[in-house]
Amino acid sequence: MNYEFFIAKRIIGSKAYKSSVSAPIIKIGIAAITIGMIVMLIAIATGLGLQKKVREKVVAFNGHLTINEFNSNESNESFVPISIEQDFYPKFNSVEGVKHIQAVATKFGVIRTETDFEGIVLKGVGSDYDWTYVQEFLVEGKLPTYEGKLSNDVVISSYLANRLGFKLGDRFQTVFGKESIDEIPFQRTFKIVGIFNSGFQEIDKTFVIGDLSHIQRMNKWTATQIGNFEVYLEDFSQLTQMEKKIRDNTPSLLNTQTIEEKFDTTFEWIKIFDKNTYGIITIMIIVAGINMITALLVLILERTQMIGILKALGSSNFSIRKMFLYNAAYLVCLGLFWGNLIGLALLFAQQQFGLLKFPDPEQYYVSIIPVHIGLDYIILLNLGTFIACFLMLLIPSIIITKISPVKAIRFE
Repeated sequence: MNYEFFIAKRIIGSKAYKSSVSAPIIKIGIAAITIGMIVMLIAIATGLGLQKKVREKVVAFNGHLTINEFNSNESNESFVPISIEQDFYPKFNSVEGVKHIQAVATKFGVIRTETDFEGIVLKGVGSDYDWTYVQEFLVEGKLPTYEGKLSNDVVISSYLANRLGFKLGDRFQTVFGKESIDEIPFQRTFKIVGIFNSGFQEIDKTFVIGDLSHIQRMNKWTATQIGNFEVYLEDFSQLTQMEKKIRDNTPSLLNTQTIEEKFDTTFEWIKIFDKNTYGIITIMIIVAGINMITALLVLILERTQMIGILKALGSSNFSIRKMFLYNAAYLVCLGLFWGNLIGLALLFAQQQFGLLKFPDPEQYYVSIIPVHIGLDYIILLNLGTFIACFLMLLIPSIIITKISPVKAIRFE
């Protein structure tokens, strides 16, 4: 048996140890690590959860990447058409990691009622459109199907429905402009078959999803002309690499744009959470480490006589340091255990029941505080905290080398 580990185990298991002067200080040290771990778990889980939720909402209505014509147009409207007859459509087989590709087009319009009006962007989609991403945000009605025959069914947001006083099944008129202001604008009547609520204002106050054929007719495009392609990937973390691969496998006349480039302000905002999380982790580890250093110092001072006797019997400074470091490692592990237990219990409760909500949902794009629980960051966080605290504990253990056996045995 390991000699140092055996002594450390006897110290930890002794009744005198649990009722000694150092006991309250040791409990405070364990509590500091426990609280620190709880705070760090919550900070990481909520930070990642919010980033993931916002990304999902933006991607659901725009795809991970878009492929369109090179032009200087920065608006949401599709002015320059591209052909749907591409080698990469309807299956992007030349690039591994592409989940789905769909053809869409957009056009500005104004919804007009007897008492009000609202500017919108009609997003035209076809039979290849993957409604799976929108399904999650559907709060009323159903999702339409567009199978060749011109359909007037549309899906609008609850934001627009509330502002204009619409409900499921209502019909409304929308006016679309032509190239020349002298021409009579297009008028289309749509029927509301579904209402969604993404909680993302940039989408909810703008987009109405309808049949692509309407835009093709108004723009005098053929059935093979569209505004752009939306590409969905299997792994968001590979966005930059996948954009390069997709660009290399599309014609030189077509441009590719990532969702991060299109919504750069939103993605810059959610990246700030990473900096905040790193700051919280650093502070919590330092606080926990300082408390453990204090606990170890008190423990060493309390065991000064024992240290002197062990030195007199021939134990080396390194051997005695190992005993106390084993002891400290046990206390750190104890704090980590309770921190993980309480922290993960709180996160699971929030994930399942949504107990905590944002006071201002519009500011954070979600109403319930989202959490993301991942085994990878939990393991890394525990290992990082343990190693950081252990390295910090090496400093006070140096005191053991300064203790004289003769003075230590006489110490009271």
